[in-house]
Amino acid sequence: MTSICFLVGKMPEGITAEKLLDSIMDTFTESSQKQKSVSFFEEDKSNSVSAKMNKLLGRQKTIHNILGGGKSADVLLWRNKKISGSFLTAATAIWVLFEWLNYHFLFLVCIALIFGMLAQFVWSNASGILNRSPSKVPRFVVPEEVFLNIGATIGSEVNRFLIFIQDISCGGDLKQFVMVVLGLWAAAVIGSWFNFLTVFYVGFVAAHTLPVLYERYEDEVDNFIYNLLGQLRNQYSKLDAGVLSKIPKGNLKGKKSE
Repeated sequence: MTSICFLVGKMPEGITAEKLLDSIMDTFTESSQKQKSVSFFEEDKSNSVSAKMNKLLGRQKTIHNILGGGKSADVLLWRNKKISGSFLTAATAIWVLFEWLNYHFLFLVCIALIFGMLAQFVWSNASGILNRSPSKVPRFVVPEEVFLNIGATIGSEVNRFLIFIQDISCGGDLKQFVMVVLGLWAAAVIGSWFNFLTVFYVGFVAAHTLPVLYERYEDEVDNFIYNLLGQLRNQYSKLDAGVLSKIPKGNLKGKKSE
């Protein structure tokens, strides 16, 4: 209870948690013509709620456009199931090797190089053993463009993320600021439970599953979150009426003037 009072007391003047929840709720109902209450435990068979409500968190674009609209968005939304499945399978295999089987990166690289050298050695000497003309062993070289593209892609994504959080910090939108801070705090807590590879793998799997599931069940997810926020607002109203409103608040302005 003390932590709740502390959080309420730290909010700027005129802004309460209830108003913050109201602001989030208004995002879902900006395009509404009439207000309609929907029970959290009952299914609304009409489509009026979905028709009057904006998309999740007030978005106006499609999921494909939000994810960039390019090949990366196609992979995340499983437009090509073979490519998306290959990425997810490769990530799972890497995670199993390092986490479940406790292999190390240097060990796997050296083993792969050993097998590659053995294969080329046998290939190059098999012709002499079989009294045939020497065969040309294929050379494996990674093009430099691959590293340049990977570096450019990672750099652009990092810069875009930094610009995003700076825009949120300087934009003056309290709702977006609180949501981003909570998201980073949740990521920090999850990161304290697992190592970096596991956190990266969980994020990779989430990026390849959550967008496509939301795209498929968009209306159901929007309605669920809308109702959930309504329940949170009602519970806070009860808490505020029963407990928080009865807590005496000191006159900070009077103390400062004194």
